[in-house]
Amino acid sequence: MNNRQTIAPSIADIEALAQAAVERLPEMFRRHLGPVLLRVEDFPDADVMAAMELESEWDILGLYQGRHVGMKGDEPSGALPDMIFLYRRPLLDEWSQTEDSLEAIVSHVLVHEVGHHFGLSDEAMEAIEAELD
Repeated sequence: MNNRQTIAPSIADIEALAQAAVERLPEMFRRHLGPVLLRVEDFPDADVMAAMELESEWDILGLYQGRHVGMKGDEPSGALPDMIFLYRRPLLDEWSQTEDSLEAIVSHVLVHEVGHHFGLSDEAMEAIEAELD
């Protein structure tokens, strides 16, 4: 067994899976994601925990923070850039409890958060995700 198989995927590994998922998105979505920052962190911070009223840091896999595309153009001065967060440890926990690949889980969460950026319905997000498979 090699080292790679005995070490949990790192933040960089999750970032690589997420970037690969972004590259598989239809071009009409990718061209609008340029200014959106993609961040992978082990867990959500205390502010996210409070804002989302989470009972545990394990209760969230990803988060979109920002204004969806339909609200663009009237950003207040000093507004933070739009960001998609993926939370490594909850993602790994989800992976350990299912038969899905880590790549599939990261892609699913990423598509869901990208969908929030575009203000899409759950049905539209499912259609995009089906295109990635």
